[in-house]
Amino acid sequence: MIAQHKNKLWIWIGSIVGGIILILAFGAMFISARWKPILTDKIKEGVYNGSKHLYKIDFKSINLNIITGSLALRDVTLKPDTMVYDTLKKQNLAPAHTFELKLEKLQISRVGILTAYFKKRMNVSEIILQNPSINVIFSKVPKQTDTVKPEKTLYEQISKTFKSIHVKTIKIVDADFDYINKSTPQKTKNSIKHFNVTINDFLLDSLSGNDTTRFYYTKDISFQIAGYKSITKDKMYSMKIDTIDGSYTSKKISIKGFTLKPLYPELTFARKYNIQKDRYDFSFTRIEFNGVDFIKLNTDQEIEARSVRIGPARVEVFMSRESPPPPGFDKGRNYPHVALKRLNIPTIVDTVKLRNIDVKYSEYNPASKKIGAVEFKSLTGNILNVTNDSLRLTKNHHAVADLNSLLMGTGKLNVKIDFNLTDKNGAFTYSGSLGKFDFKNLNSLSKNLGLIEIESGNVQHVDFKANGNLRSASGSMNMLYSNLKVKLLSDNIDGKGTKEKGFLSFLANTLLIKDENPSKGDPPRTATMTNTRINSASFFNLMWKTIFVGIKDIVGVGIVPEKNPVKQQKVIAEKIKAQKKQDQKEARKARQEKN
Repeated sequence: MIAQHKNKLWIWIGSIVGGIILILAFGAMFISARWKPILTDKIKEGVYNGSKHLYKIDFKSINLNIITGSLALRDVTLKPDTMVYDTLKKQNLAPAHTFELKLEKLQISRVGILTAYFKKRMNVSEIILQNPSINVIFSKVPKQTDTVKPEKTLYEQISKTFKSIHVKTIKIVDADFDYINKSTPQKTKNSIKHFNVTINDFLLDSLSGNDTTRFYYTKDISFQIAGYKSITKDKMYSMKIDTIDGSYTSKKISIKGFTLKPLYPELTFARKYNIQKDRYDFSFTRIEFNGVDFIKLNTDQEIEARSVRIGPARVEVFMSRESPPPPGFDKGRNYPHVALKRLNIPTIVDTVKLRNIDVKYSEYNPASKKIGAVEFKSLTGNILNVTNDSLRLTKNHHAVADLNSLLMGTGKLNVKIDFNLTDKNGAFTYSGSLGKFDFKNLNSLSKNLGLIEIESGNVQHVDFKANGNLRSASGSMNMLYSNLKVKLLSDNIDGKGTKEKGFLSFLANTLLIKDENPSKGDPPRTATMTNTRINSASFFNLMWKTIFVGIKDIVGVGIVPEKNPVKQQKVIAEKIKAQKKQDQKEARKARQEKN
């Protein structure tokens, strides 16, 4: 009997609890149904009025669950009113960025509805935007603070409705992001896929606007882009980035696994053009910006960072001399400090840190029909005061690079470059030194590009210094070496291979080339070096060719007149043209005999 009474009691209690749950459920459904149209109007009205009529929001449906405190909007669109924006722009009140948003679902979880209703405090656990399409449009709008009335703060705009709004987490998941820049003469657009943003601890109340520990009312904003891939507009390169991530709190932006790969082999790539065109092959394991000013980056599109660390990395540049240089184009405009001036983004970087970068520059020489290359292994060093900011330049207008590497992977090379960032003629100075080095390591460069094979030669020490600008460079050099012997080679334009010029090689080694420095009983020889840059030559071409002038002078072949490179290139081009005609003629003859 007692057991039966207990069972009846539990059934009675369960029935009451079940009944209460049903009442609450039906009540929640009723309230939700009644609140849906009210919420719809309030959301649309809030966005419209809160943005000073700049934005309008629309959505197809709204789902509200009173019990769980969750809200979901589906097929949401947010668009700015262009007429309102133009009016604000004329009044210098328009924001720098406007936004366009489309998403399938906006999920808001665990909203304190009663607290919001009775205490006017909105507490939200999480807001998630799933797979949105976001357009951010940047326009340069000057502010005239002396004539513009003080704008209401964001808190003042919502204070009549809520005393505070607190959101623990806001997540934008797997977004398609387009950044459109309208501040330049020609509108530019950059697109990003798989973009993720996490905003932590958003608080809007009477005090948060003045809280210096917060960034736009948040404790932190972090972002990540994963698996970015694209083909360049000219269809010549593929670009890939494994991840880009950063956050306001850490003041860091980190780029991992950035590669730029040509879609064609070296000569195939070069022959796609009728003029000389550099071919780039880059692979950066890591690029890290530290001490980033995110506020300037966001509002003024200015890059300001304490340091940028680059490396490990591999950088390869290839160019074929088979085709003529671009008519009228001067590579002097691509000097590092000249190109920095042209950069549209104001930039201040205290220190660029290069760490373990392998650099290779190679050329195809149509005279030898081979590719020659110079390599700098494990390039490491710092570049100070990298800036194009006019105010910063009044305080310090020099960027100074101090770099160390292994020439051809063996010789310890140090180079210091001082760039004058304000000089109209691109002035710079450079100096450096090279330790013990085997001359034969330069054969991949000297044989294929200079038609000179080095049989032997040992460098004990080299030091140099020079002044340069857009047109020329000059300076002095010391080089101590021993046991230098070379072979002079013929060209290979006919495709039959390079051959040693035996008698000329003998004369060169016997009469011209001095096999050591210092010679026995004599003081060490020094050289004065001067070199003029042609338009198709780069900044680094001017540097190393000026050094080469000094080397030739000390070695003893500086007395041989230097061939005019422009005329020499024309002669080679005519020879190549004649050889191609001959090859085509022989090919036609072979086809005719076959038929």
